[in-house]
Amino acid sequence: MQSVTVRLNEQVLSWQERRLLIQSTAATQAAQASLQERLRKAERLLADLTLRRQGKPRLTDRAQVEEAIEVVLKEGRVEGLLHVHIQEEGREHPVRAYRGRLSPARREWGFQLAVSREETAIARAMSQLGWRVYATNHHTGHLGLEQAVEAYRDEYLIERNFSRLKGHPLSLAPLYVQRDDHRVGLVRLLTIALRVLTVLEGVVRKQLQAQQEELTGLFVGNPKRRTAQPTAERLLETFRDITLTIVSAPGFAQRHVSPLSALQQQILARCGFSAAVYGRFADDS
Repeated sequence: MQSVTVRLNEQVLSWQERRLLIQSTAATQAAQASLQERLRKAERLLADLTLRRQGKPRLTDRAQVEEAIEVVLKEGRVEGLLHVHIQEEGREHPVRAYRGRLSPARREWGFQLAVSREETAIARAMSQLGWRVYATNHHTGHLGLEQAVEAYRDEYLIERNFSRLKGHPLSLAPLYVQRDDHRVGLVRLLTIALRVLTVLEGVVRKQLQAQQEELTGLFVGNPKRRTAQPTAERLLETFRDITLTIVSAPGFAQRHVSPLSALQQQILARCGFSAAVYGRFADDS
């Protein structure tokens, strides 16, 4: 446990914080594989720097070579993991005499790069991958190590709802309101909408899991794709093509509403709603 103290609005807050040092095996393996791939890519790019090729600009001085090496290492995030030795080679090319006058030989510089791995630094970097530090103010008796890890792994569920609230489809920010009560009312209204989205998504997923079924037709670009975990946004998207057409004239009015598709009826059934009322309305129209 570690004591933490912060000052907020001239008020001092203190609490006891427990730090958990966690390493994920899967995350470590993925990060190590990514580092090895970045090393191989950087080695290929470095080997290609000084190769002469038609249409490729030549590096004519050492400063240009060093700058190009630095760019490759920085973009590949392998700085300090590769050692690059630059070998300069000077060549003299005779220049043909012009009208009997002698011309000095032209000197050109070529560069060869020798790339080697810093194995000690690479091993150190590999050993530091996959580690995370979690912090909690709960004691061990209330929140054990496994429970803390599971809580952090489910954190994306909470963050996803905040993302929904601030961005698409609820768009809480920016707020174009002037009065404080309007701001409070808007936040409360959108919070209710967020709960509706969360409940809708949870109910449909629970029903699909209980019946071991999947929905198809939710993805426009891939209509045959199946999923047992549809998002509320995709579920609602399937109802966007429903239209109500009203033709009116003096003493006459006719209404027509689009009938429900098989997918829309299936979604309503998973939500616990009956499509019969809508179906009668569509038939009458």
